[in-house]
Amino acid sequence: MTTQTTEKTPNTPATGAATGLIGIPPHLGRALATGGGLLTIVSTFLAWTWTAAFPGDLTVYGYPGGLQVLVLIGGALTTLFGLSSYGVKGLRWLTPAGADAALRFAALATFATTWYAVLAISLQLGGLVNLEPGAYIAAIVTLTTLLGALALPFERPAPDPIDPDETGWSLAKHRAGHGWQTVKAAFAAGEPGPVRALPSYAEILIIVAVLAVCLTVFTYGIGTEYDELFVGFLITAGFGFAAAHKAGLIRQATQITARHQTITIWGAFVAAALFPFTQTDDQYATIGVYILIFATVALGLNIVVGLAGLLDLGYVAFLGVGAYAAALVSGSPSSPFGVHFPFWAAVLVGAAASLIFGVLIGAPTLRLRGDYLAIVTLGFGEIFRIAVLNMDGTSGPDITNGSNGISAVPDLKILGFDLGARHDILGVTIGRFANYFFLMLIITAVVVLVFRRSSDSRIGRAWVAIREDETAALAMGINGFRVKLIAFAVGAALAGLAGTVQAHVTYTVTPEQYLFAGTTPPNSAFLLAAVVLGGMGTIGGPLLGAALLFLIPNKLQFLGDYQLLAFGLALVLLMRFRPEGLIPNRRRQLEFHDKAEAPAVLGKTGA
Repeated sequence: MTTQTTEKTPNTPATGAATGLIGIPPHLGRALATGGGLLTIVSTFLAWTWTAAFPGDLTVYGYPGGLQVLVLIGGALTTLFGLSSYGVKGLRWLTPAGADAALRFAALATFATTWYAVLAISLQLGGLVNLEPGAYIAAIVTLTTLLGALALPFERPAPDPIDPDETGWSLAKHRAGHGWQTVKAAFAAGEPGPVRALPSYAEILIIVAVLAVCLTVFTYGIGTEYDELFVGFLITAGFGFAAAHKAGLIRQATQITARHQTITIWGAFVAAALFPFTQTDDQYATIGVYILIFATVALGLNIVVGLAGLLDLGYVAFLGVGAYAAALVSGSPSSPFGVHFPFWAAVLVGAAASLIFGVLIGAPTLRLRGDYLAIVTLGFGEIFRIAVLNMDGTSGPDITNGSNGISAVPDLKILGFDLGARHDILGVTIGRFANYFFLMLIITAVVVLVFRRSSDSRIGRAWVAIREDETAALAMGINGFRVKLIAFAVGAALAGLAGTVQAHVTYTVTPEQYLFAGTTPPNSAFLLAAVVLGGMGTIGGPLLGAALLFLIPNKLQFLGDYQLLAFGLALVLLMRFRPEGLIPNRRRQLEFHDKAEAPAVLGKTGA
């Protein structure tokens, strides 16, 4: 008989003891973290290098630039959370779930961004000799700040019992596992209490402030002018969001927005509509309109995958059907039909064509389940691409012009408003892509409305029942085939709706745009990743996932052949630590974190 004992190591803190990761007295650690945040702010006003060869011009005293601005933001967050941990009056609201975990993440964000900047300067300019004293001060101060934050006390988890007969490798795995649990406990935070009811105008002002912050962060991220700044932005934004989440601010903001869901959704669209007015040219509006096309298609796929639970690997084909149908009837000289429908008619043709294809493909295949359905839909996506490739008048009928596609698709004119021309609105020149951005924003609003109404309807509840347990749903009288076919048809029609605009934005529709997988979205793999990454079954999840999956690869092009490697590694890590998605719904959050408490507030857009 083997007796299990717990290994005791000298100088190991007792189980449950409130100690820090670093052997520094807690009061000294808190002072180092808070004071370090203040000194970090000061260090950003010093020169970090002597030459302007490094992007951002970090040679100026008294004026932070480039990566220094991100370090300044991180230092400000660290200082505020540190002061809140002291109970400073007027700052306690910043940390409703506790200040220590938020302080650790804020210090980590500042440290990571600062040291990344120092290393980037050294490597790009050829050595540490290119650093000015300000860079050394910032590096030392942020390291001290991080050490102080890691010294803050937390309750250590109890180690699992150890079998004395275990080998050295098993003991090492045990110690490593316990060490990882200890680190997780150090960065864990408590649950914030419910937000007390405020006057409606005050809660609406809070929602406006949250949306303004989101617009500012997005505008800054999409407008980063060089690679080093974008990587620094990712570091600061990622750890900064984690700090706000651990502080309980995200949870409390969610509770407030859940009380005013309609206002929040409309406010989000108003904030998005303001984006072109924050730009000086049409460069980033181009990225914005492609993000909206990608997000709209991902939201349509969310009906199929997120609500109905049908794994569709060929969904991009429905986007292609809508784009080809609209291009063929929009007056392109490459079209064999020679017709020019108005916009509303082309939209109806594209959506109807995709819906018909959705029904034709879904009717014989939706009796399959799981992997078998996924294989069939993957085959449909490839069949579509090969079919339009062969409709060139040689291998098949002359309809799609083969690999050359339908070219020279004219710009849209809606009620006399030419979307291809520049217009002056409120003193701001709005270019071609900004015009299409506004059009896609309206279409996205329509898709969000359809998703929201359908998910709350009887058919939406039937989709969820089919997704959770199809056998049980059939036993309760739900017509599974009809319900799944409706989901397939609605999702296909929404993708076709986005495809009609894509044909006019890109001028040309070719088969290579509709692959299963590729380096740039939209393609079926990226669409599915956007839904899973953002959060299946929610409204905000696919929109956020699509924005990230389009923006990050676009900004990581400087990595060259390693772009997909870095991108895939980031997705693996995200799925490891947040498998339910960035904006999860209640059911999926409880599936992956069954031991955690249920979300405090649940809404249609997620938890």
